[in-house]
Amino acid sequence: MQIKSATFVISNSDVKKCPNEPIPEYAFIGRSNVGKSSLINMLTERKHLAKTSGKPGKTQLINHFKINERWYLVDLPGYGYAKVSKKLKNTFQKFITQYFEHRQQLVSAFVLIDIRHEPQKIDMEFMQWLGENQIPFSIIFTKVDKLKPKAIERQVQQYLEVMTAEIWEEAPNCFVTSSSTGLGREEVLNYIDQINQEIK
Repeated sequence: MQIKSATFVISNSDVKKCPNEPIPEYAFIGRSNVGKSSLINMLTERKHLAKTSGKPGKTQLINHFKINERWYLVDLPGYGYAKVSKKLKNTFQKFITQYFEHRQQLVSAFVLIDIRHEPQKIDMEFMQWLGENQIPFSIIFTKVDKLKPKAIERQVQQYLEVMTAEIWEEAPNCFVTSSSTGLGREEVLNYIDQINQEIK
């Protein structure tokens, strides 16, 4: 898929105020500091589309970006950032939950995982919640340029083994990506394009 246009449309914390167009949406979410904004900029080839920061917890609203006038990329707040106040965390949780439960345009979510870390409880619990609520999702492993090929393969395998051992009958679809090198860009975009073609 070629990205011809990528336009910021709206930020808000109220699902009812999200764009009302009947076009597919793909939501990107993960723990804070997982590299979500960098990934979005890499996918769209727009350096400053999503705001990147060395400080975790930068994204605090539902952000809609319209891609090729045909679908929405939705940037959701990160979860699990300890320095965000408890009240703010509860607010995040509430409107993130409402988005996933009520957003009819949502076609699929992408859960971002930093490949350098062991399987984290908060990620597992969030993906379990998605599964229990029948929300389709794929895993995007980020920052793979930080590891050697064998370590990447080992980490991915470990993650999928933990998932299938504890909760899942079969592991979800997954991608390995690097915002620095562009690895995985074509695979993620082709996957989205394939779904868009199927739901035309």
